[in-house]
Amino acid sequence: MKSFGKVFICGAGPGDVGLLTLRARDLLTNCNVILYDRLVSDDILELASAKSDKIYVGREAGDPTINQRLTNRLMVKYAREGQTVLRLKGGDPFIFGRGAEEAEYLASKKIKFEIVPGISSFIAASIYSGIPLTHRNYSSSLAIVTGHESFGKNKSNVKWKVLSKATDTLVILMGFKNLSSIVAQLTDNGMRRETRIAVITNATLKNQKVIVGTLDNIITKTFNKDLRYPSIIIIGKVVEVRNRIKWFEDLSKN
Repeated sequence: MKSFGKVFICGAGPGDVGLLTLRARDLLTNCNVILYDRLVSDDILELASAKSDKIYVGREAGDPTINQRLTNRLMVKYAREGQTVLRLKGGDPFIFGRGAEEAEYLASKKIKFEIVPGISSFIAASIYSGIPLTHRNYSSSLAIVTGHESFGKNKSNVKWKVLSKATDTLVILMGFKNLSSIVAQLTDNGMRRETRIAVITNATLKNQKVIVGTLDNIITKTFNKDLRYPSIIIIGKVVEVRNRIKWFEDLSKN
């Protein structure tokens, strides 16, 4: 009986190749097939073995789920051929990355798999922008939500009414396209308009950009600034700390 291969669902981190885990680097050099997302940088892919097949399976925001079904079929196809498959995903596979859904699908097809964590983009954006997610003086609670829910979803599962008052720091992933709506949801439900907010794009990379404002003026501040999707949004008093510890920009100047 032919032995099946194995799939590694692996986080590639936020973009900077230096933040890749040793485990991910090892898999890049040893797996036969690499199925990678659009947020996996070219620098990371260059670490892959020249003998591996590299197949792009990325989805743009709003793409229909047919793309995911194709990815699922490819993972099973190559594993059944006896290949070792690296399913490489930006950030961490379990933070809005469909890693759990892919693992469930592989389990249903009796395919062996492992899951390898990566540094999530929201953690990297926090650190590289100099905005701590928690701080003894400013924040003892944290909530992380998506700003862009599944394609075709009729109703949001994000409890904006509760979030506007229930947490010290609010992090929103993939939310820049819907920033106006998000600001309206929060302020309409009681969050103060002078609450500090930061929008971070290309976190950890040389072209990282951070725009800081308040809920009252962030739409104006980000208008026509050529910000790239996806962006990380951080809301709360912790944003004030950035002025004192924005180490990444200071490092780039030296």
